[in-house]
Amino acid sequence: MNLVIVESPSKTKTIGKYLGSDFKVVSSKGHIRDLSTSGKFGLGIDISNNFKPNYIPIPGKKKIISDLKKEASSSKKVYLATDPDREGEAISWHLYDAMDLNDENYERVVFNEITENAVKEAFNHPRKIDDALVRSQETRRMLDRIIGFRLSKLMQSKTGGKSAGRVQSVALKLIVDREREIEAFVPVEYWTIEAEFDEFKSTLEKYKNKKLEIKTEDEANDVLSQLSNDFKVISIESKEKTKKGFMPFTTSTLQQACSTKFNFGSSKTMSIAQKLYEGKDIGSETVGLISYMRTDSTRLSNVFITDAMDYIKENYGSNYVGSVKVSKKSENVQDAHEAIRPTSINRTPESIKKYLTNDEYKVYSIIYYRALASLMKDAKVIQTSIILDNNDYQFKSTGQIISFDGYIKVYKDYMTSEDVLLPKLNEKDILTTDKINKEQHFTKPLPRYTEASLIKEMEALGIGRPSTYAKTMETLKERAYVKIEDKKFIPTEIGIETTDKLQEFFSNIINVEYTANMETELDEIAEDKLDNIKVLKSFYDQFEPLVENAFDKMEKKAPVSTGELCPECGSELVIRKGKYGEFTACSNYPSCKYIKKEEKEITVIAECPICKKGQLIEKKTRKNKIFYGCSNYPKCKTATWDIPTGELCPECNNLLVTKNNIVKCSSCDYTK
Repeated sequence: MNLVIVESPSKTKTIGKYLGSDFKVVSSKGHIRDLSTSGKFGLGIDISNNFKPNYIPIPGKKKIISDLKKEASSSKKVYLATDPDREGEAISWHLYDAMDLNDENYERVVFNEITENAVKEAFNHPRKIDDALVRSQETRRMLDRIIGFRLSKLMQSKTGGKSAGRVQSVALKLIVDREREIEAFVPVEYWTIEAEFDEFKSTLEKYKNKKLEIKTEDEANDVLSQLSNDFKVISIESKEKTKKGFMPFTTSTLQQACSTKFNFGSSKTMSIAQKLYEGKDIGSETVGLISYMRTDSTRLSNVFITDAMDYIKENYGSNYVGSVKVSKKSENVQDAHEAIRPTSINRTPESIKKYLTNDEYKVYSIIYYRALASLMKDAKVIQTSIILDNNDYQFKSTGQIISFDGYIKVYKDYMTSEDVLLPKLNEKDILTTDKINKEQHFTKPLPRYTEASLIKEMEALGIGRPSTYAKTMETLKERAYVKIEDKKFIPTEIGIETTDKLQEFFSNIINVEYTANMETELDEIAEDKLDNIKVLKSFYDQFEPLVENAFDKMEKKAPVSTGELCPECGSELVIRKGKYGEFTACSNYPSCKYIKKEEKEITVIAECPICKKGQLIEKKTRKNKIFYGCSNYPKCKTATWDIPTGELCPECNNLLVTKNNIVKCSSCDYTK
């Protein structure tokens, strides 16, 4: 029997069916080990010993490792089939190392989609673990640990910030910088003049063929006074232009499209895509519906291209068959595997809709039609410009009609179209209207970032990687560094303070250029072109002195005064931050250790039917999880996670509770 180890339990059943009875497929349930929090600064890295990492099992994974070792000991060969990216490669290495495997008894298999052909083909061409990829991922993890632990500790001790990080802090800086640009922006007044006809509108652009700028209402009124109601058509120009199609999705462009079209956060998009990749039961089979969803490549496999072009020819006609689009490959693109695409072009969204949730259907559909559209011909539009003259003032109207829809035939539902159709006119025609309007405007600053536009900016600047975008967005929100209004990021006071402090002491490291260069170095490590220890040492030798200087010289944020006096010593009471949140204490600490007891609002659910002396009230654990317990604790230890009714079970005399609108016993199987 051969043992196959994958990351996700949801893959095991599908892959097991494909491979047959000679293979047993099990899951590691993701990562099994991580850096410890021992050693200098709790980094889990021996800095003085060439940055040797100290790995320990992730909590709850010891038994999984033990079980996997036991399975491996009785298996002919172990196949490590974790995800096809650097992180997946690192997980395979951790499995190899923790399970004490050797080069004779294991193989590494990689597939970009979970379909029978792809999986079987991968097992026909196994390889060994790519050590360069592992070193690159290990270096990324150590850099993130060093920066994250050291800067987070600094922020917690000196500011109100909770954390800082290699990518998140640069993303936050982009948001803060944009906010300051908006605050500093000085609007400039300008006016437009528009003539409105029955079928279209025309905007004033020139006077005597020179560009005209109208800056005040007086200037606008002066122009209006010189206009008549008659407009002469002096130019009609029509050109056929190509409307270029789209490339298939990468991780970032998928996240952007789903944010814009469906208002999905990047984490939600990736969660749905993960399920589509891992496999869905579609009646006759369980199969992965899309290729791997963490990618920055727009490349498509030759097999998919051939199948898709045949499909286009058969369903839309040979005149719709396009060519393979080639992107200008960015220096930051890993191109390790394909773009995101359906695993079968014949598996249309409509044919499997009944097997998907509404959100899964939306994401699958946009992936399917984007990949299909990328291989269809560009659209053709006839663009028309009409110039009207009114006493030497030239007005312009533009519009277009689609002469050949091309890829738009399948992708129109995901596009925003503002096409204007113009009426058929001839030169020297006279058009008459008395609807000539002026309108005041003010120039506007660049807009605040949305999740989609921030991801787009990060990708363009080379900050982070496909697997990091969603996590970065979530961290900024979880740490309260930003708030969301109208889908836009607005930095909070603590977000601005954190950014300012980091820029004061770490401006040469927490910036776009340094972070992008670090990504390039990680790529070069993955390609075995750069020594990872040299990269780590060069970084640390520059970084650690900056941290020590900041701990010494960064001014600590003063606690906020409550305006009250300490009842024990008369000093001011201030708000301090502790492990479990904010509390009010004496500013004269440690001489005075007074802590004000906060009066908590108590939610009473019912009288306690067990002790009949206390009340069942809402309580919280240290991690803020709600439960219900007796106010007579510790004399009465009645407690439940579900909402108590205040009644006793007629069968066992324990507490009755309400869960999912059903009244049931907290102990036995009784249901009311």
